[in-house]
Amino acid sequence: MIRNQRNAGFTLIELMIVVAIIAIIAAVAIPKLMSARISANENAAVATLRSIAAAQQQLQSSAAIDTDADGGGEYGLFGELSGQIPLRIFSGATLAPAAGVVGTDELDPPILATAFGNVFVDGAGDGIVERQGYHFKIYLPGPTAGGATPGIGEDPAGGGAANVANFDPANCEVLWCAYAWPVDAEKTGNRCFFINQEGDILQHDNRAQNYEMLNGPAFDAAFSNTTPLSMEEDLGLAVMGFVANDTFVWTTVGN
Repeated sequence: MIRNQRNAGFTLIELMIVVAIIAIIAAVAIPKLMSARISANENAAVATLRSIAAAQQQLQSSAAIDTDADGGGEYGLFGELSGQIPLRIFSGATLAPAAGVVGTDELDPPILATAFGNVFVDGAGDGIVERQGYHFKIYLPGPTAGGATPGIGEDPAGGGAANVANFDPANCEVLWCAYAWPVDAEKTGNRCFFINQEGDILQHDNRAQNYEMLNGPAFDAAFSNTTPLSMEEDLGLAVMGFVANDTFVWTTVGN
């Protein structure tokens, strides 16, 4: 008796065709997925900056930080806003700004999510936080000298304890700014963003990947170069005829 035996499985040609089809689909789908991820991260960064601005306004209006005891509230840093680090206080003993006491002077309840208290050091030695593919950094002002007001970053341990004597109480009542830049340019995001006490968000295309990883903008990067090294200067909006201090073009975010 003769039996008709057939080999089970796919032929090599069939497998090659399947692999080729998968490769074609991947070549089309992966860039779209990457683009969608970048867009989502950029939109999230803008939303986060707006949340930070709202938190700053709430903190300042509550006068939870008042290091010169004049009744005017001051803006804060990530460690302070998230309740993870004691707020800066006015010391009755020294009649000067001082670091708050652990276990006593933390913001309770916090204004920002506690995750914003996970501060780590950047390339400039200041504290930053990471959220959804972006790094965020807050600058507060120091004393005005020679017509310029410098910006000071956060203590790498969070809050302003290490820099408490460097912040200017009067300037901290009216000035602050923050930047957001991609953790890995062209993978987690492209654009770089800026916001300050005015509430408008600016963007820089960052096509040359000048800002990524731990290398973020200096405090005055988005300000015009008519008065370098000052947080009180106009913003570097190309439509206003100003060139930004970092030589790049910063424009208003439309979304």
